[in-house]
Amino acid sequence: LGDELKALSRYISAGSTPKALLEYMCTNKMTTLFPNAFVALRILLTLPVTVANGERSFSKLKLIKTHLRSTMTQERLVGLATISIEHELAQTVDLQEAVQVFATKKAQKAPL
Repeated sequence: LGDELKALSRYISAGSTPKALLEYMCTNKMTTLFPNAFVALRILLTLPVTVANGERSFSKLKLIKTHLRSTMTQERLVGLATISIEHELAQTVDLQEAVQVFATKKAQKAPL
């Protein structure tokens, strides 16, 4: 791989991005000439940069954990964690409308 990259560096400019290099290799049919570099670039371009969702979930869970957690059910803890993680979506919910819909569905109508 090291030798392939040294040889490949003769064909590209110094500021080329990995995507531009991969496109250059494909358009000039250099994939069989530099097979290891081709595979390495494809892997590099398909790897995620970070995995923030899992990290964010755990950091939010630490914020939620208080002394009340021991008295809280698992269902409520999961609900609070979901609201905390998806706070942007939760801010767009119209609470007045949600309460009104809930009240109309749960209203008991007594016969007169």
